[in-house]
Amino acid sequence: MKPDTIIRSLDSDAAAKLAMAAGDIAIILDKNGKIVDASGSVSAFPGLGNWIGRKWIGTVTVESKPKIEEMLEACRNGEPQRWRQVNHMSDGSDIPVRYFVIPLSDKGRMLALGRDMRDSAALQQRLLQAQQSLERDYMRLRQAESRYRLLFEMTPDPILIVETASGRVREANTAAHDLVSAKPGSLIGKTLSGLFEKGARDTLTRYLGSAITTVSPSPVSLRLAGSGTETDLSATGFRQDGTLFMLVRLSAADTSIDSRVGGAPVFDILNRMPDAFVVADKDMNIVAANAAFLEMAGAASLDQLRSQALDDYLGRPGVDLDLIRTQLAKHGVARNVGTVMRPGGGTDEEEVEVSAVQTTDDGEHYGFSIRMVGRRLRDISQVPQNLPRSVEQLTELVGRTSLKEIVRESTDLIERLCIEAALIHTSDNRASAAEILGLSRQSLYSKLHRYGLGNLVSQNE
Repeated sequence: MKPDTIIRSLDSDAAAKLAMAAGDIAIILDKNGKIVDASGSVSAFPGLGNWIGRKWIGTVTVESKPKIEEMLEACRNGEPQRWRQVNHMSDGSDIPVRYFVIPLSDKGRMLALGRDMRDSAALQQRLLQAQQSLERDYMRLRQAESRYRLLFEMTPDPILIVETASGRVREANTAAHDLVSAKPGSLIGKTLSGLFEKGARDTLTRYLGSAITTVSPSPVSLRLAGSGTETDLSATGFRQDGTLFMLVRLSAADTSIDSRVGGAPVFDILNRMPDAFVVADKDMNIVAANAAFLEMAGAASLDQLRSQALDDYLGRPGVDLDLIRTQLAKHGVARNVGTVMRPGGGTDEEEVEVSAVQTTDDGEHYGFSIRMVGRRLRDISQVPQNLPRSVEQLTELVGRTSLKEIVRESTDLIERLCIEAALIHTSDNRASAAEILGLSRQSLYSKLHRYGLGNLVSQNE
């Protein structure tokens, strides 16, 4: 059956329903473009009833009028039609509608079928906003990447980005290439272990394994392959796109002292010394320390102490280090200064002797050699009757011993007499005695053992 035969068989109601099924609005126009009749949702097109009798071109916005004229002219001339979008004027926002004009055989009339495009326009607007947001994010990402790349290349520290699973270098800055004397870009894809001597590779593997599970592990010293240069390596793990990477920082060992005093063997000896050794900057903050100082301070690694104030651990705060600094300023050296060490930065104290020197370069630093003397003094003072018992006995020592020793004996005498008085006053209640003396219990017990006062009250009774 031919299509025109089907259309002729439709009555007016069926034709209207077919028109509405094809679009959201249907408008019957005469040959001059005047609206003869219109059908559509009143809620969707509030002014639809007022359109009848008006020119169709008068219901649209200014920019849409040329489109209306083109559609009407094409329909009159029997030219092929295509969908065109126009905007109807409304009290609120404009109503976008796509129209297709069909010529009717009745007195040159035309049928304009329209589809409401507001939902599509809103969707297009959201799509446009999403696209603009993505473009802004992309621009920010590009800018951040440019800043990162500039910072990565300009930093003086050799930096490597290493994929943990394969151990291969994914990125390396200019300083890293210069350190290993490699051509720019030649480190990418190489294994990290291949940059170091074979004997250091097991140490490197163990260190990288601990760096994944430990926060800020202490750097490890390794020798570069070929040049044999001593290099400090530190690493931090991070995850990106489901892959685990290591940020590896290299720093060549300082050779300014090596060339003068023998280099690595000297540092190894300092680290193995039984006496503690610590280096502080001009603000008396810890820069470096050997193993003996770490043990005295109760620290597991140097990272726990670096940049902390030295007087948190050594000396009476605001007193002893200032005294040592004054001696260094006057004489350039301080020898055998008696002070205390506080393990863990707490209140417990251990008697120590400190010798110190200072550098003369612009970046002023101080070096301290610390020796524990508390146990030695306690061992010497095991027999309490050897201590002077009065001021007269102290004055008798003049001429037989140095003033320094006399002052030390007088300090011991006063300390012992005060402890004896406190124990008698508290009926040998050591907790109360420690409180009135302003000592911790552990410090009081240490002094009781030193002066042999463990059974003082029972002896007096």
